[in-house]
Amino acid sequence: MGKGMDKYDIIVVGGGNAALTAAITAAEKGKRVILLERAPKEFRGGNSKFTRSIRYVHDTPDQYTTKEYTEENFLKDIIEITGGQTNIELSKYIVKRSAELPKWMEKHKVKLKRAVRGAFHYSGTNAFILGGGGQLIKTYYEYAEKIGVKVVHNATVKDFIAKDEKIDGVVAEINGKREIINGEAIIVASGGFEANLEWLKQYLGDAVDNIIVRGVKYNDGIPLRALYKLGAAPPDTVKNPKDAHWTAVDARAPKFNGGFVTRIDLIPIGIVVNKKGERIYDEGEDLWIKRYVLWGRLILEQPDQIAYVIIDSSMLGDSLIPMYSPIKANSIKDLSHALGVNEDNLINTISRFNQSIPKNCHYNLSELDDCGTINLYPPKSHWAKPLLHPPFYAWPLRPGITFTYMGVKIGLDTRVIKTNGKAFDNVFAAGELTVGNIFGRGYLGGTGLVIGSITGITAGEVASEYV
Repeated sequence: MGKGMDKYDIIVVGGGNAALTAAITAAEKGKRVILLERAPKEFRGGNSKFTRSIRYVHDTPDQYTTKEYTEENFLKDIIEITGGQTNIELSKYIVKRSAELPKWMEKHKVKLKRAVRGAFHYSGTNAFILGGGGQLIKTYYEYAEKIGVKVVHNATVKDFIAKDEKIDGVVAEINGKREIINGEAIIVASGGFEANLEWLKQYLGDAVDNIIVRGVKYNDGIPLRALYKLGAAPPDTVKNPKDAHWTAVDARAPKFNGGFVTRIDLIPIGIVVNKKGERIYDEGEDLWIKRYVLWGRLILEQPDQIAYVIIDSSMLGDSLIPMYSPIKANSIKDLSHALGVNEDNLINTISRFNQSIPKNCHYNLSELDDCGTINLYPPKSHWAKPLLHPPFYAWPLRPGITFTYMGVKIGLDTRVIKTNGKAFDNVFAAGELTVGNIFGRGYLGGTGLVIGSITGITAGEVASEYV
């Protein structure tokens, strides 16, 4: 690296799924591509290594799914979950092209399979990755390097070299040394700023001390800030900077890099209470795949950003078993003491919950059943089952942030749009940096990889045409 370095056709900033799909697409079109990954090799891949499935359009059940999932179904789900805070045209584009993704992945040596047992409500819409996100990343890196993509690790892009509506290159720190790399087109796929606690504190205040960053510590938003400095606009669909991919994670998880295994998926089968011993929301409002991201945001608003999910012994085995051991007690009184929540409130909360459940409902976790509470607030609309059988189990919950929605605004061609409404000529964005264009709020399980892949492939295609 350094002075005299050859100019590349395309510079890809980032090292996860979106960056790799962009780099592979461009390299397959004969372009000279360099990929700049912030992390060292052993930690490369960004948050993509913590993923597990893709949601995609299929008009009939296929080898990975149990029912049809049409473009109309997919788009309806996006509009519903975001409350309309979405770029409709871009959403339509992502939805339409999602149908081609399984074959694209398989062509590039990724193996898919059906939903894993215990993963609620994925079987009709999602295919799972054999080996998970870690295997996905390993496979794509091997493929990319085989077809000539130059991969550089420990490469932090600090700034862009800009002129008018173009960027001619990047300023990077590579293994501690400042380097300038020139390129005809730039694809930025470097993730959000969820690991930048100081930046988050501007919106979250002291609550930032109690959150857990599920993903990698390298996503601190340095390239995003550099784009903002050059006039890049955030997605106008994101109305509240607090809105992000928030999930309920075990409060005992590490501050950074815990990944998928820290997530708690027990909420639909039990109840969730705050430190006062009071329920906070409807645990069975809708299919879990449409609601799991809501729960991290809810816990963010609770006192001290802490909550607890509680089940009884009859419910063990109904969900994926969490990585961390539960807090166990033989009575609700003892459980309240173990959790440090108000004893009277917790006993009353569970008593009222148990009494509100109809006796002759048909409990079925695989669908929206008729086991909803009666005359209870907040209700539990589905999967309400009394907590009667000791021992009782609880897991402490914190808000876990996966990625931020406040990234950059893009067009259908993935060009980055500026605050003046003009697009950069040769600057494209993909991945988590662009998710806010689709999800101004809310989230659908399995869409992160799809958005990353389709924006990555598109950026690779359009950047190659530009060059």
